Amino acid sequence: MNRTEFIIVTAIILFVAFSLGWFASWLVHRLTRVSQSEIGELDKMAQSLHEAEEARDEAISYVHAREAELKNQLAQTEAELRAAMDGLRDARHEAEELRGYIERMNQGT
Repeated sequence: MNRTEFIIVTAIILFVAFSLGWFASWLVHRLTRVSQSEIGELDKMAQSLHEAEEARDEAISYVHAREAELKNQLAQTEAELRAAMDGLRDARHEAEELRGYIERMNQGT
């Protein structure tokens, strides 16, 4: 093989490699192209995701508000319970004093 044949063979090989590369690029571009309907579907999905995030945020704020309300009710109930227990303790103490007074009066007569 002389020099001219070598150059021609090399040029043909390079041309074939370039052609195969261009064809592969075109094929990849053709297969990965996003259609208009897919873009519309992506927009709908993005809108649904946005609405779901808003609903989640509303639910979280509702849960926090409800939790604060329930904590407040619990604190009020505990305060009422303490007041009732203090009243019951005072009433028992007073009843014991009255029993003691009645027993002393009965023993004295």
